[in-house]
Amino acid sequence: MPLAIDSEKCQGHGRCTLASPELFDVDDDGYGTVLNPEPGPEYDGDIATAIGSCPEQAISRT
Repeated sequence: MPLAIDSEKCQGHGRCTLASPELFDVDDDGYGTVLNPEPGPEYDGDIATAIGSCPEQAISRT
């Protein structure tokens, strides 16, 4: 399932980047971006942490 950040919801807290810098980064405006939209199963724990730590619930697997 592709990994995505809803740009309408993201407020730029950066918790996703802290949870997994291999999968997430921040853009020039300070909002979250997905570096790898199709991560392997080895990232499932990091993804769950990122999703759970996002206060805006902007991260999803679609």
